[in-house]
Amino acid sequence: MTYTAVKEKLHSYIENADQKKIKAIYALLENELIQEEFTYDEKTLVALEKRSDEAFADRSKTMTIEQSMEKIKQHR
Repeated sequence: MTYTAVKEKLHSYIENADQKKIKAIYALLENELIQEEFTYDEKTLVALEKRSDEAFADRSKTMTIEQSMEKIKQHR
């Protein structure tokens, strides 16, 4: 079965399912999403901590989100 066919079948099932089944499907999907945790390795954690310390101590140059977006737009 193609991806599109499966997606259409799921849409149809959800449209016609009762409230109890909808809640069960939602709980199943939500639980699956919650379990997808990402962890950093020790080297990355040390680097992130160092950058954070430098930023809060004003020893590194930082930008606001607006400045970052402007820089991205200029680059494009």
